[in-house]
Amino acid sequence: MHRAFAPRRARVVAVVVGAAALLGGAVLAVVVPEVGTFDRVAFVVVGALVAGFMALQARVRVVVDERGLQVQNLFLSRRLEWAEVVQVRFGGGQPWVQLDLSDGDVLPVMAVQRADGAAAEAEAQRLATLVALHGPRDDR
Repeated sequence: MHRAFAPRRARVVAVVVGAAALLGGAVLAVVVPEVGTFDRVAFVVVGALVAGFMALQARVRVVVDERGLQVQNLFLSRRLEWAEVVQVRFGGGQPWVQLDLSDGDVLPVMAVQRADGAAAEAEAQRLATLVALHGPRDDR
């Protein structure tokens, strides 16, 4: 139950697009005739930038343990204790799960994405179950 959460389709798309961009930029730099050095370097740099962005998307995940969860989104990483998570929401047309936090903040969790369909619904329920199991209880 404490296995990590990670998107399925987004990770596959990110890896494929990133590799294609990097390879495509390198191939264009070599095979396009009559372009200068600046253009050749630009092909490779643009491919590398796209691949870098896709690598950020591919590393999106949530790691859970007995103490809490580590949310790694595109640019933000945040460690939360279980008691900080008040509610798990996956509705309202949002593309990914959102956590309502005890300090009033809302934290998006890009690791559980609506694009994954029924698998995402199951993962959202698993996360909600973990929050309920580990969160504060009246008898503690």
